[in-house]
Amino acid sequence: MSVWPSVGVVIPTRDRPRLLARAIAGVVAQDYPGPVRIVVVYDRSNPDPQLCRGGDRPLDVLPNLRPAGLAGSRNTGILALDTELVAFCDDDDEWVPAKLRRQVEALRRRPQAEFATCAIEVDYGGRVTPRLAGATLIGLADLARSRMAMLHSSTFLVLRRALLDADALGMVAEDAPGSHNEDWDLLLRAARREPVVHVDEPLVRVLWGRTSMFAYEYATKMESLRWMLERHPEISTSEVGAARVYGQLACWSAASGDRRDAWRWAKAAVRSNWREPRTAIALAAVTGVISVESVLSALHRHGRGI
Repeated sequence: MSVWPSVGVVIPTRDRPRLLARAIAGVVAQDYPGPVRIVVVYDRSNPDPQLCRGGDRPLDVLPNLRPAGLAGSRNTGILALDTELVAFCDDDDEWVPAKLRRQVEALRRRPQAEFATCAIEVDYGGRVTPRLAGATLIGLADLARSRMAMLHSSTFLVLRRALLDADALGMVAEDAPGSHNEDWDLLLRAARREPVVHVDEPLVRVLWGRTSMFAYEYATKMESLRWMLERHPEISTSEVGAARVYGQLACWSAASGDRRDAWRWAKAAVRSNWREPRTAIALAAVTGVISVESVLSALHRHGRGI
């Protein structure tokens, strides 16, 4: 990398102009000394040419030219850029002004690194909760054990050459069901090559709740988790990591009204790790004591999820 490498920022969007404006403003306000270019990729909607701008933070708009969804949108942006680094920002998230500078400084301290993340703060109903990782390097075992929600896609900063090389990291997985868990998949693939550099400061504000494209899409959540288990054997070989995924599958099955699958996945979670708390949530939902949605709302208020 050069001293202050050029950064291209990919913002996928779909019919959320007010949130998009806030996301763009956060990128434009970066105190980063190097060149920054923004590409807004419209997925299944018409690009707004009025957003295009020149100057120190030029912005282009594009339609998603690849498969519909977040993965295709991000890859469209990656291919449209010619920068040394690529960053992602979802259209409902907002960067702190020091975000890029702090991450590039961290990458420069570890020249072999290809991938950087940072901590987040979760905004749910106006209540803001920081989510820290408690580490500055994230390895494969860490990500197999836990999704580590603070390593949100809006925190990703990656060497573009690694993304373009199919024999290296490669681009975002477009076969991820519903483009869900494609960010966890990319993290695991990156960590296989080299630990992820992490700046443990909340430099991105993430808006949680119904603005999420996947908040209550239980079928998509389940299909993508099964896809992850098949694609990443490291998850199944981690007792804690496997139980976490089985517990999630039990919860989403219960939320979908599939009692049989909920019991099956709950048993698998207990066999892997009897301490897995999602098992209790799923069983309570199956028996009608609680609803998964009420648990989700309570957890979101504290910046957490199932």
